[in-house]
Amino acid sequence: MCGRFALAHIAGFWTRFAVIDKQATLEPRFNIAPSQVVPIVISGSPNKAVMMKWGLVPFWAKDPKIGNRLINARAETAATKPAFRSSLKRKRCLVPATGFYEWKRLGKEKRPYFVHMKDDSFFAFAGLYDRWNSPDGEELLSFTILTTEPNPMMSKIHNRMPVILQEKDEALWLSPGELAEGDRKRLFGPYPSRPMEAFEVSKEVNSPVNDSDELIKPL
Repeated sequence: MCGRFALAHIAGFWTRFAVIDKQATLEPRFNIAPSQVVPIVISGSPNKAVMMKWGLVPFWAKDPKIGNRLINARAETAATKPAFRSSLKRKRCLVPATGFYEWKRLGKEKRPYFVHMKDDSFFAFAGLYDRWNSPDGEELLSFTILTTEPNPMMSKIHNRMPVILQEKDEALWLSPGELAEGDRKRLFGPYPSRPMEAFEVSKEVNSPVNDSDELIKPL
């Protein structure tokens, strides 16, 4: 799964994600947790960056608390799950990041690792989003992050990893309409290990209250 991530720097964000319609607030974040609101990129003419809550609330939900259980979606089954299948067809998004955390189990202990690109560049998780309206008409935009099988590096830490898109495939992911099954299978494959690295970090990341650059430094 993917339960925490970081957007540790923001310089060059708009250019990297081809965003001109800037409806989002940017600030460095080192410990983004479920239920928090972060900038998400959606398709448009041109791309838009909007603020969304992490934890998908489907448009048909009666209670927005369902989002607490829908922070991730398995890529292998998203096309058939009621909570995700509509969004997979029409509401795909990019979740910009500079890294994410995963916990490695050692006996009864779990140790946090920070995973990022060796060059500290931006990348994007494959995300799904939806719009939910409360009974009084208030709109909530929310998202989930797709997960897949781990690459060789990640398999040493956890049995899942987020779907990270190749930069050249981001436009395809944001394109309107349903993706062909072959494209989905290709996009949902694990990101290559070679450009990535992971290292153990402080357990201070366990608390979402903590949010500083100390969290992404190796022990």
